[in-house]
Amino acid sequence: MSKIAIGTTQFGIDYGINSTSGQVKHREVVEILNYARTQNIGLLDTAPAYGNSEQVLGDANTQDFKIVTKTRHFNQSVIGDKEANLVTSDLIQSLKSLKQKSVYGVLVHNADDLLKSGADKLFKQLQILKQQGSISKIGVSIYTGSQLQKVIDRFSIDIVQLPFNILDNRLINSGILNKIHNQGIEVHARSVFLQGLLLMSEHSRPKKFDRWNDLWKLWHEWLSDNQLTALEATTRHAISIYEISKVLVGVHSKNQLQGIIKAADGDLPPIPKGLLTNDTDLLNPSNWGNL
Repeated sequence: MSKIAIGTTQFGIDYGINSTSGQVKHREVVEILNYARTQNIGLLDTAPAYGNSEQVLGDANTQDFKIVTKTRHFNQSVIGDKEANLVTSDLIQSLKSLKQKSVYGVLVHNADDLLKSGADKLFKQLQILKQQGSISKIGVSIYTGSQLQKVIDRFSIDIVQLPFNILDNRLINSGILNKIHNQGIEVHARSVFLQGLLLMSEHSRPKKFDRWNDLWKLWHEWLSDNQLTALEATTRHAISIYEISKVLVGVHSKNQLQGIIKAADGDLPPIPKGLLTNDTDLLNPSNWGNL
């Protein structure tokens, strides 16, 4: 199941709308990683912003995994030498926490940082780190297709991490997913469960999402008619997309990871057009606080 990769936000903080168990305990992290090894899962995604996730991974002996980490968010409107130098000092700290000599990739965590004045200094610093062997690939984490287009117009990117799920066909319909794949850019898909919202039952879903009741009705009817679980549908869909290199999943236990791997095995019937939406109030979790 090499297309599956593990997102480790939960290893450092309590994360996700469907989370009930809080931050994953060290013993459970070790069990998850040991099981991942047996399933040919070899990539872990982390960031300094994810609490003590990097420290947790370092303490769990993850030297045999490919690790992707990220830059800090820069509040400044202009990227200067100071900000560019922070990329290097932050990576040094990340490598120390991870107990690694190098990492597979570093993503610019806020894609807008690459669209600011002086962003070439930021990218040049990453290129230097790549030339030195501290990182293998330079990437960016994006939220929208337009944001992605602006970034790849300016810079030569190796990895793009983007939000993707069974309700959201925007990046496919625009053609940009196919475009970046044809350019040899690795595509890492996150939020395939929409932070757990897609896995919730009708009764456990928060009331603020009731405005999409017609969509949820069709969703549950389609799952029932096809004898699918939400986990099976969301996982199989993401894995089936040819252009996607890695599907990031966040888990709180070995049993959850086992469930995802089991769910991934099987066919997926055609998805009703009525399930597809462009509504960013639903598709972008950063908008949920305003619902």
